Amino acid sequence: MMGFYFITDRKLSVNGILNDVRDALEAGAGIIQYREKSLSAKRMYEEGREIRKICEEYGAEYIVDDRIDIAMATEADGVHLGQEDMPLDIARKLMPDAMIGVSCSNMEEAVAAAEGGADYLGVAPIYPTVTKVDAGAPIGIEGLGEITATVDIPVVAIGGITLERVKEIIEVGAESVAAISATVGPETGKNVSEFAEELKKWRK
Repeated sequence: MMGFYFITDRKLSVNGILNDVRDALEAGAGIIQYREKSLSAKRMYEEGREIRKICEEYGAEYIVDDRIDIAMATEADGVHLGQEDMPLDIARKLMPDAMIGVSCSNMEEAVAAAEGGADYLGVAPIYPTVTKVDAGAPIGIEGLGEITATVDIPVVAIGGITLERVKEIIEVGAESVAAISATVGPETGKNVSEFAEELKKWRK
């Protein structure tokens, strides 16, 4: 069972990415996704190696967003692919033992990813979100429930997630949630702790 799914965000970070990662893990996050859009490959490699070490300390999964080259170079546990990233079948050939997640925004994408061998889905956006400007129209709690009822792999709900929404997300079958704007900031650890506790409460 996944813990809270934490995604890094340099724009929102106040204490630095590595501190955010450590604080999130200390607070109960089970997976760290290293999402980085602005650094050079060299800097991503260096930072990714540090995140790898921190995740090992806490026995947590370390996933790299989009960049399968960085995932492989930093010995990540897996990679998370968007619809415009490396095709799932090619990623699987390159990282046969990795945890591979795929972002989906509708039933067609979700079924294709599940049938294609994804280990989990990142379904987004569930609600309106300010973190990803090109996220598209929210699928809503009903759309999320339809996907979880159709696929047989874990689903992580993303997009506009607040503490108050965790209950209904888990009730329709999602395995975990990711909440970037609601966690990353001056009190990342405190925020993640609240989400981790909320997940435990409703997943029983």
